[in-house]
Amino acid sequence: MLVKGDWFLEWFNSPYYHKLYFNRDENEEAGFIRQLLAKLSPKKESFLLDTACGQGSFSRTLAKEGFDVTGVDISPASISIAQASEAENLHFFQHDLRLPFWINYFDYAFNFFNHFGYFRTEREHYNAIRTVGNSLKYEGILVLDYLNVHYAEDNLTHITEKQIGDVTYYITKWFDEHYFYKKIVIEDEMLPEPLEFTEKVAKFSMGDLNDMLAFNKLQLQEVYGSYSFDNYHIKNSPRLLMIAKKLA
Repeated sequence: MLVKGDWFLEWFNSPYYHKLYFNRDENEEAGFIRQLLAKLSPKKESFLLDTACGQGSFSRTLAKEGFDVTGVDISPASISIAQASEAENLHFFQHDLRLPFWINYFDYAFNFFNHFGYFRTEREHYNAIRTVGNSLKYEGILVLDYLNVHYAEDNLTHITEKQIGDVTYYITKWFDEHYFYKKIVIEDEMLPEPLEFTEKVAKFSMGDLNDMLAFNKLQLQEVYGSYSFDNYHIKNSPRLLMIAKKLA
């Protein structure tokens, strides 16, 4: 299924990707996870799946709450880092969500921090939702955390510069009818010349995502507009946080 030219294959395995995106506040993440778990009220014996888990930050937080957690990610580099923190109740595997994973195994599945919408075709995105849906037991719960397209369009910062250590990231963002784009130019004195990567993320609305869920027998239960679980507003909410239940 891996296709030469998929932008995320090289970028997700780059050490510069990890430097840019994995400096988030884990205390802030833990606060969100605790609120989410209070809302979901999972039993302690529940099995949890963290899809597109990256280096495993959210997985580790969930495992610290006492659950059995499995994290999967397409990036070998990310999984290699995550596996260093494996424990009796914490497991990591390199896996492409477009392909089947464990069937009818998990009570809850999560896709945090907009780690969706990267594939080339609609069918590939449907396949990813199918994989996650099939991994859930009957009445299992999926939490899908996506950007709110309308808010992102209105609040896009087109040009930014970020310094991390001796590395400078020049970031340019734009969008068209179907995608958001982010060009990242990296300057590092250790490099003979700058590196350049371009991210491409699909502009899925709540209706688009709900169609994917329903097609895979996942029924939308609740929708929130932020990590504080505010009500969703089509223009004013920064996030699109969807909670769905498997019906068959």
